[in-house]
Amino acid sequence: MRTKLMAANWKMNKTPDETRVFFREFLPLVAGHDRDEIVVCPPYTDVDAAIAGARGSKVAIGVQNVHWKADGAYTGEISAPMLVSLGVTHVIVGHSERRQYFGETDDTVNLRLKAALEAGLTPICCVGEVLEEREAGLCDDVLRRQCVRAFHAISAKKAAKLVVAYEPVWAIGTGKTATPEMAAEAHAVIRREAAEVFGEEFAAKLRILYGGSVKPDNAAVLMVQEEIDGALVGGASLDAKSFAGIVKY
Repeated sequence: MRTKLMAANWKMNKTPDETRVFFREFLPLVAGHDRDEIVVCPPYTDVDAAIAGARGSKVAIGVQNVHWKADGAYTGEISAPMLVSLGVTHVIVGHSERRQYFGETDDTVNLRLKAALEAGLTPICCVGEVLEEREAGLCDDVLRRQCVRAFHAISAKKAAKLVVAYEPVWAIGTGKTATPEMAAEAHAVIRREAAEVFGEEFAAKLRILYGGSVKPDNAAVLMVQEEIDGALVGGASLDAKSFAGIVKY
């Protein structure tokens, strides 16, 4: 059995004070919840507050991006060693909004993955199709291409901590959700690609999250799918009660 991972992506939301309030409200709601791993990924400016707020709990803290160089003249960027020094354990890589708005490519996703894994971080690597690709019947091709290029020149041993998140881009922030069957089919494609690259044993253990308008009222029907190993939650993770409802589905 793969332990489910329930991850919150706060995107560009919350101040440190709001972060402290969130954890004061959230932790009692999930106290004693050992079935799943829980990780919260706030903006960089909230990392200290989040780590302090989660102290003493099993909730891990991640971030939403990482640069592929360890240091250097890269104004505005944050490196994997910097994150590790803060106590960060997870990092989202290749989110659709990074691809859409900030020029992220499959090749830069690969570089970020390598850097995160080298530093001992757990990367949550995002893949997924846009609406036009879904409607053109290209979903499988897109997922295979993104996986092949993201996983390039990474060994199964190095990739041990890798987590993948399937994002149907057309479902993010739109209120639309892929049916559980559609999500499970996409996850199966990703797992087959992982088997091609890393081997069957690795693929069987790989956790693949679903990220596309997950809410308390649809979490249960998604999470019962055998191929779905957790959720990457956006807007619904900003409210402590809402995210706790998803975690405890």
